[in-house]
Amino acid sequence: MTTLRQFLLNKEYHRIRLVYTKTNHFEVKAMLNGIEGNFILDTGASNSCVGFDAVEKFNLFAQDSDVKAAGAGATDMLTQLSKKNTLQLGKWSKNNVSLVLFDLTHVNTALIAHKAEPVDGIIGADVLKRGKAVIDYERKCVYLK
Repeated sequence: MTTLRQFLLNKEYHRIRLVYTKTNHFEVKAMLNGIEGNFILDTGASNSCVGFDAVEKFNLFAQDSDVKAAGAGATDMLTQLSKKNTLQLGKWSKNNVSLVLFDLTHVNTALIAHKAEPVDGIIGADVLKRGKAVIDYERKCVYLK
């Protein structure tokens, strides 16, 4: 019998390891515009996001946005948009990735309070859908095509 891993690798998926945190999140190392960062994998986040404080780190070009962000206990947060970015997780990569930029202070404050590492951003459903993601919760990995 074929394992999930064998099946997906045969279908040209890439396997990316995830780290299960003290806050019951999965985190993943990702390269954004060639620079490594720490991200939460969040299937409930409609868009992938980066904190305002990481704009310079990842060389992001920010444009104003009329969209208000909400989530993780905060609402009506001002946002900006950054287009035409390159995102790489393991050997999987995509060009032309758009990201929502907003204040992640509330997220990182909660992580730090639980003795977890702060993050640069969130990998959301937009990227997971684009990569045809399959998450193996038991083996702590995500497969992207």
